[in-house]
Amino acid sequence: MQTLENGFTLADGIIEERRQAILLKTGALQNAILTSENFSIIATDEKGIIQLFNVGAERMLGYEACEVVNKINPSDIHDPQEVMARAQALTAELATPILPGFEALAFKASRGIEDIYELTYICKDGSRFPAIVSITALRDDFGSIIGYLLIGTDNSVRHKIELDLQAAMADAKKANLAKSDFLSSMSHELRTPLSAILGFAQLIESGTPQPTPSQKRSVDQILKAGWYLLDLINEILDLALIESGKLILSLEPISLTEVVRECKAMILPQAQKRGITVSFPLLEFPYTVMADRTRLKQILINLLSNSIKYNREGGSVIVDCVTSDSGRIRICVKDVGGGLSPEKMLQLFQPFNRLGQESNDSEGTGIGLVVCKRLIELMGGVIGVDSVVDEGSVFWFELNLTNESSLEEHTVDAVALTNAHSGAQAHCHTLLYVEDNPANLMLVEDLIARRPDIRLLTARDATRGMEIARASLPNVILMDINLPGISGIKALKMLSEDPLTESIPVVALSANAIPRDIERGLEAGFFRYLTKPIKVNEFMNTLDLALNFAKAEAACETREKKHD
Repeated sequence: MQTLENGFTLADGIIEERRQAILLKTGALQNAILTSENFSIIATDEKGIIQLFNVGAERMLGYEACEVVNKINPSDIHDPQEVMARAQALTAELATPILPGFEALAFKASRGIEDIYELTYICKDGSRFPAIVSITALRDDFGSIIGYLLIGTDNSVRHKIELDLQAAMADAKKANLAKSDFLSSMSHELRTPLSAILGFAQLIESGTPQPTPSQKRSVDQILKAGWYLLDLINEILDLALIESGKLILSLEPISLTEVVRECKAMILPQAQKRGITVSFPLLEFPYTVMADRTRLKQILINLLSNSIKYNREGGSVIVDCVTSDSGRIRICVKDVGGGLSPEKMLQLFQPFNRLGQESNDSEGTGIGLVVCKRLIELMGGVIGVDSVVDEGSVFWFELNLTNESSLEEHTVDAVALTNAHSGAQAHCHTLLYVEDNPANLMLVEDLIARRPDIRLLTARDATRGMEIARASLPNVILMDINLPGISGIKALKMLSEDPLTESIPVVALSANAIPRDIERGLEAGFFRYLTKPIKVNEFMNTLDLALNFAKAEAACETREKKHD
């Protein structure tokens, strides 16, 4: 190997050149780091006194290095209240007293714990900015701490983005609440005239003499369009409530068999009109699920209605259920309709998207499945679909099973209603109706005209209604909620506090049909809560139930007086 004049070989020379190049490169990197303006580098001695203050620190904080080196520690340029809060938090976390100051900044690092904190830097001119600081202990060859290294970055941009995002979210929430309140108000305003339309149409349909065939066709169309419009209002309102987070569900053990039986009775007439056979499972075991009874029926009816609506003429629908080892039950609704392509399946469960409407004249909003999906999820379940073009679809949902006994809801009511319809009472009852809408007053007047056993009194506001109630002591009071002056809720409270009227059952009849409104009404003490538009059969059933209740209460009071 060739030997150079200085005794080094050629290989030695190459190695040395490479070493020098590496040193130069390393030095350049170190210099670039120390002179970088993008982040601050502060090094201290073991006591926390600043020994190095790089260009980035000078730019960010406005100090020259000579103004801080060997003079202050990093805690002196932090927000003192935040340093105090950090000391208190560490004291609580580690159960060790930590002094505010540099000890609070370096405590974890001094014990070999990686530490990144966020505190506010205070600049020389008094301005402030949030910074994320990483602090590391520097040790010598024997492991002793000889200082600390603090690397900080300006966090102002992220803070601004977070604040902007929070403001945007607040604006979105405010807009969503405004939309929900608007829809709630519109629901009330639409229900009021719709109540008159459907109420009087039902009166004509069931009146004496019977309408002519031509008149009956017209009335049928009015009722069909009116109930359809009511369904649209309900669906849109449901979606608005869910999106605003205002929908309240009452989860309880529900008998799946009972719900399926009720849905079967409701859906069969629709299927028969189209010649579609619907078969339901024979539930060998009384499955009980955790769900909201009303919403579970709504979901199942929606899926059944769609399976009939988008089925082929003379087709079939099969409802089945399967349990799983995970403690769930899957309810499936299978049809033999046209099915859905993979592309269309991706568009399911989107608001106002009515797939298949181009080849089907069925009415609908296209939000029913969206509501179903969100209701199922709120009940802790999932919903999905399997479909094959030209063969049909299977819409399914899963809910959690429970071993708790289901609540036999409405059992007492059903017995009472049966007894209530045994015939008109021989003596005359008195009904007071408090309502400010002339059309609704006229409708109830026409309905009560069919009941010779009932005398009707009316009032246009709550103040007059309470005067009549105290003077006449009616058997039952029918009360609107949104009344001029005193509301129906407040009037109910005043009636319940008066010894003369406290025992009179008060039935709410209101266009406020949101579930939380109904819940509040029942909690306030209404005997029952009916929503507009009036369903004649439901109205008469409730009225009879209230009259029977009033009769029982009166008999009980009479017995108590005799006993005394």
